[in-house]
Amino acid sequence: MSYRIAGIDVHKKMLAVVICNVEIESEFQFERRMFGGNPEQLHSLAEWLLQQEVEEVVMESTAQYWKPVWEALEWYWKPICEKREGALRKSGTLHLAQAESNRGRRGRKRDFADAERLVKRLVARELTLSFVPDTEQRLWRTVTRKKYQLRRDRIRLQNQLESLLEEAPIKLSSFVSDLLGLSARRMLKALAEGETNPAALAALADERLRATSEQLCDALGACTELNAVYRRLLKMALEECRLIDEQIGQLDKEMASLLSEHQHAVQRLAEVPGLGVDSAQQILAEVGPTAATFPSEKCLSSWVGACPGDKESAGINYSHRSPKGNRHMRRLLNQMG
Repeated sequence: MSYRIAGIDVHKKMLAVVICNVEIESEFQFERRMFGGNPEQLHSLAEWLLQQEVEEVVMESTAQYWKPVWEALEWYWKPICEKREGALRKSGTLHLAQAESNRGRRGRKRDFADAERLVKRLVARELTLSFVPDTEQRLWRTVTRKKYQLRRDRIRLQNQLESLLEEAPIKLSSFVSDLLGLSARRMLKALAEGETNPAALAALADERLRATSEQLCDALGACTELNAVYRRLLKMALEECRLIDEQIGQLDKEMASLLSEHQHAVQRLAEVPGLGVDSAQQILAEVGPTAATFPSEKCLSSWVGACPGDKESAGINYSHRSPKGNRHMRRLLNQMG
């Protein structure tokens, strides 16, 4: 019986593709072909796999370059393969292997050899395969991870702003906990626009601020002789912060629209102590609205990396260290704790 599997070694501009009939009881015989990484070549790859009646495809997760290959095969090859006459249960299956599990011997790194090793180790079940969600969920991940990156950029910007003020020297951070809060922004905006009176700057602070006017005047005293370069740099930092806040707001609206059909799941997760709407959206983006991909809670815990390791030899347990798992989910769980 013929059962053909394709292995793809992915690079930025080229793909090394091999096909082998794994049901033949003899040494693996591979057919090789090279393809480019542009959309037209990816379409040609899908057509060639259909002509060769390939049932499964396995590729290596090389940086972000595997994504267009995966999407092209998911769009052109997978649906036709699944509906083909005589299709088997696993026909049309795409596998993404972690690069570490396909590592070869030192000095034996070759494109086609790597692709062949993918097929051999898939058949032998020696590959560590990654969970790749459907197209819709991948879009959720893109939005939530972009928003998380923007929040990190905002924190980085706040640290740079504090460093700039200390150099000035404007000791505002000694009395204001959030340099990007409303009170601090009003004062910093006036400072960037050329205000030289410390009392006038201190008057812009919110009355609920714990610092007194005298303390703020003392912290802002250097504004009388502040170099114009610092004012321009401060203005650039505030403008960058405004832009980041606008983009985060846009992504909030985008995510709410994408998850409109799963609002009940978002609300239920948000009620968990330590979570909120944003955290609930991130969890849904990572595991899906029902976590249906994972057959049990143990499988989900293992994938997240929240379960202890089990390294045992000769009846002695050497390590309980948890696996790396999904770093985004682990971050959320650590923040909850």
